[in-house]
Amino acid sequence: MDGDQILTAALFLAVVALTIGITFWASRRTSGTADFYAGGRSFSGFQNGLAIGGDYMSAASFLGISGAIALFGYDGFLYSIGFLVAWLVALLLVAEMLRNSGRYTMADQLAFRMRQRPVRTAAACSTVVVSIFYLLAQMVGAGALVSLLLGLDSQAAKNLTIAAVGALMVFYVTVGGMKGTTWVQIVKAVLLMAGSALIVVLVLAKFHFNLSELLGTAATNSGKGTAFLEPGLKYGATTTSKIDFLSLGIALVLGTAGLPHVLIRFYTVPTSRDARKSVLWAIALIGTFYLFTLVLGFGAAAMLDEADYASVAASGGNLASPLLAQAAGGGADAAGGVVLLATISAVAFATILAVVAGLVLTSSASVAHDIYNAVLKHGKASERDELRVARIAAAGIGVIAIALAIPAQNLNIAFLVALAFAIAASANLPAIIYNMFWRRFNTRGAVWSIYGGLISAVGLVFFSPVTSGKGLDPTGKNLSLLPASIDISWFPLENPGIVSIPLGFFLGWLGTVTSKEPAAEDRYTELEVRALTGAGAEQAVQH
Repeated sequence: MDGDQILTAALFLAVVALTIGITFWASRRTSGTADFYAGGRSFSGFQNGLAIGGDYMSAASFLGISGAIALFGYDGFLYSIGFLVAWLVALLLVAEMLRNSGRYTMADQLAFRMRQRPVRTAAACSTVVVSIFYLLAQMVGAGALVSLLLGLDSQAAKNLTIAAVGALMVFYVTVGGMKGTTWVQIVKAVLLMAGSALIVVLVLAKFHFNLSELLGTAATNSGKGTAFLEPGLKYGATTTSKIDFLSLGIALVLGTAGLPHVLIRFYTVPTSRDARKSVLWAIALIGTFYLFTLVLGFGAAAMLDEADYASVAASGGNLASPLLAQAAGGGADAAGGVVLLATISAVAFATILAVVAGLVLTSSASVAHDIYNAVLKHGKASERDELRVARIAAAGIGVIAIALAIPAQNLNIAFLVALAFAIAASANLPAIIYNMFWRRFNTRGAVWSIYGGLISAVGLVFFSPVTSGKGLDPTGKNLSLLPASIDISWFPLENPGIVSIPLGFFLGWLGTVTSKEPAAEDRYTELEVRALTGAGAEQAVQH
């Protein structure tokens, strides 16, 4: 290992040591389910806003979106726009009302006026599936990042990196719970914003703080000319690609309000006012960051040499930001380039660790609180037993994520996250919206909407070009999940949202109107009062 790799390894270890220290510190302040799942509802709106930003600005944002912009220009930036606009839906429709009417998980709000067992089972299944898809992106990012920095060329080394990240995320959740996870996310948000701002300033300084000069150079160096700055480079070639873009946009805008790991963050604040403040702070932070991705992506296209740009393309775009940091510092042979590459990569690694911890916590909480306690034990499990099951579930989910991430290493991580958004918008959002705003909505409607949206979204992805049929790139690398010899892709779109999201809403309506179950009018009125006022938000939601 040369001197550059020793510096990189030292920074990585420093980040890991910092997060482990935070986790142990938080573990001494975690004593029950309220602390483990919701951090004791002790975080302020500003703190939770930072944590939401830390949770949301994942490897998909820092690595995937900047890479998509570096490769596809204008069309890549559409990811940033979609991710940001999505927060308006979360703010206006979900944040405050969900915080007031739930307790620990998304299913608490859904099951308040429904039959517990079928609704909680469906919501828990959806939560785990969405979280695993989101986890895939983070694990793929970790493998690409560590392999670049430590010079790990072998596939076995990359697989080992993914396994190590999986082990770390299980540790954070089982030891620190929500308090530890939240503080890791807060520290990570600060580090990510500071690191990104530094690279943005250095890149703009190279172009005399003239954005037009930056964009023009990026268009020239990309080899695509003015098409790089116009719509259609990725999504405009065919009618299918245009529909695919529309599907992507719908999934991004609607998906945030259905992401379980984002939804449970609203339970960590003491009041509904703090829930609103959380989203406003998150929007400010995330909006600023997505403006940074514009400079990061176009900066990579403008400043990277031919070899590095080819490396970005070979990684699906995932290495654009780290290699840009190196170029902004003076290149691979300059001390500044080495330090910046190592620093930014360590920050990106902290990003991955924070997000995977939040995702695993969400999944394990749903398994323990919804399946084990509410369904299997009928709400009578002790806190000790429930926490034990949550920790076991965290380990199991970590193993599944590792196993699925290894074959997905060639896919762009922003794209993988977009799939998670589509599944969340298809399975979770229809049930949440109907439950809060439709008095007649009932158990069959909830179950049909969740399972229908979930099965259709995952099923269409399985039979799409994401899974098979793309073949090999010029270097011989497989572009789909399954071996190149297998082709089962009869669904032409890479993102299923345009089909599965309307289907989720339709099945929620159809299940409700065809059910003979009487609507629980009194429970709906109570839920409405609780959602609007926060009255009784601390009470258990079972009945």
